[in-house]
Amino acid sequence: MREALAGRCREFIENRDAIKRVFRLENQTLYPVCANIFCARSMPAREETLRHCNELLKRNTGLFSNFRGTVRMAVVSMLATCSAPEDRIARMQENYRLLKQYYFTSDYLTLVAMLLADTEGPRLPAETIARGREIYNKMKKEHPFLTSGEDSVFATLLAQSEKDDYALIADMEDCYAKLRSTFHAGNDLQAVTHVLALGQGTTLEKSARLIALFEGIKKAGGKYGKYRELPVLAALSILPVEISDAVNDLMEVDAFLADQKGYRWWIVDRKTRMMHAAMLVADEYAPSAVSEAAAMSSAIAIIAAQQTAMCAVMTSGSSSSH
Repeated sequence: MREALAGRCREFIENRDAIKRVFRLENQTLYPVCANIFCARSMPAREETLRHCNELLKRNTGLFSNFRGTVRMAVVSMLATCSAPEDRIARMQENYRLLKQYYFTSDYLTLVAMLLADTEGPRLPAETIARGREIYNKMKKEHPFLTSGEDSVFATLLAQSEKDDYALIADMEDCYAKLRSTFHAGNDLQAVTHVLALGQGTTLEKSARLIALFEGIKKAGGKYGKYRELPVLAALSILPVEISDAVNDLMEVDAFLADQKGYRWWIVDRKTRMMHAAMLVADEYAPSAVSEAAAMSSAIAIIAAQQTAMCAVMTSGSSSSH
């Protein structure tokens, strides 16, 4: 394994363990996702900073606030990566107040509020939220039974795209049609198309890259899931990386994780472990973007990988803890 990638893997385990020491007896599936928040920014998770940010969150939110529910660890981890966490909390709360004007209250809405506080798009948050709701409505029109609360996360990401709304919807629908013969039609595939719509290139190119990446893993002896794990692989597929290189790195990272404490098969299944490997490989390739368009795709891919992994945790039955 390349030393840079090996270092990122070691950092990932160190971050996970630091978070576990601060947040004991929490949802086990969220620890790796939060660890990757730091890896994506090439920052170590420091226990003192995490405790400080956790106390800030408690002081600035009510006991039954959604920010202190299922996604609390993720919120605290996000706060711990910024230089002014109190300002970030204020921005998140304001975003949440705006979001509640357009969506029903949910844990997914806290992810959207975090996302808006963590990015500086070309539009003001209020404009992004309003456009995101319009995109969400168009998604709902196309797939009334598939579109749900988690899609508000993707709608907000898509609202930061330079493509117009109808072009985005057309992109998603075309990718869905091209991919449904390879993957299972349903909510997870819809999430995949949201991620692909954020990438550069034609729908044929983007669909072909995802399929090639998935098949490459299988050919190399790996096992990647076709359900909740798949949107993270889609995020990796829109990055500027050769498919063969991505497959090699994925297999090496997966082998590394398989030897780590907490990744034995009876604790974390192979498909989830490979999803974590995809997050780490996406972190590694995002900084390599050279053009402005590729840089934007890289930034979006990292955000998409984080958000989809968190959504995967929430939809797999994680319990809320205040």
